[in-house]
Amino acid sequence: MLSIVVVGDAMFSGFMVNAWTVATVVAVIAGVVGFFVVLRGAAFPAHAIPNGAFAGAAAANLLGINVLIGLGACAVLAAIGIGTLGRRGRLDVATALALVLMLAVGALLLSRSSAYEPQIYSLLFGEILGVSTTELLPVVALAVVCIAAVAVLYRPLLLSSILPEVGEARGVHAHRMEIAFLVVVGVATAMTVPVVGALLIFTLMIGPPAAARSFTDRPLAAMLLSIAIALVIVWSAIALSYLSDWPIGFFVGTISAAAYGAGRVSSAWRRSRRARTTATAAAAVAP
Repeated sequence: MLSIVVVGDAMFSGFMVNAWTVATVVAVIAGVVGFFVVLRGAAFPAHAIPNGAFAGAAAANLLGINVLIGLGACAVLAAIGIGTLGRRGRLDVATALALVLMLAVGALLLSRSSAYEPQIYSLLFGEILGVSTTELLPVVALAVVCIAAVAVLYRPLLLSSILPEVGEARGVHAHRMEIAFLVVVGVATAMTVPVVGALLIFTLMIGPPAAARSFTDRPLAAMLLSIAIALVIVWSAIALSYLSDWPIGFFVGTISAAAYGAGRVSSAWRRSRRARTTATAAAAVAP
């Protein structure tokens, strides 16, 4: 019993407080922004922007400026580029071209500086257990910006995602909305990549929202459920990683997949139940 208390105290003391705090902020952002990523079928851009944005981080390292500035600038430029190129062609092709270009530039910049190489792993997988107090404020500030942007864009973004033709008729410009949303994705990933890594933020932006949409069709309820699932995933991942000394990314990925699997099973069960109910009702009224 005493050992459990000691472990519990250690898990919520010192540097772990920063880890819990930033994980909570990241989960909320991933749940909110990821809901629209899944709703709009924008998983590829959501994957490409954070993975390619490390080129901006490499450029910032060479220039001797804050890595977050480089990440943010590269992510936003990539979002605008993808949205602009996708207007006159296929969005997936534009996304692939932007990703290839950013990876190529990043490889070139990394070859110019050997000092930056050890940080590649943290950009991919994050260092959530090594978050310092000075890193919290920028993350929280950008999180507030993302939440405010989604709140302002919520109705037109929802309309253009579900009924784009109706949105156009009501004055919602699909192309502008696409670019605005991709910029929000860029800002969200720029703030979270140094903390949880490009691969983990992508997992959180896809797994919980996809699971939430399997449980409910109501947009606001699905968004709130997405946030709740993301919080459970990151909290569980931190606790399990602390206790087992296994990578957080392993637990984030596996729990996200399990949540999505549970959502699909629940959705299939509800469809089967509705089908049985309809068949029973039809049989009852049949002569």
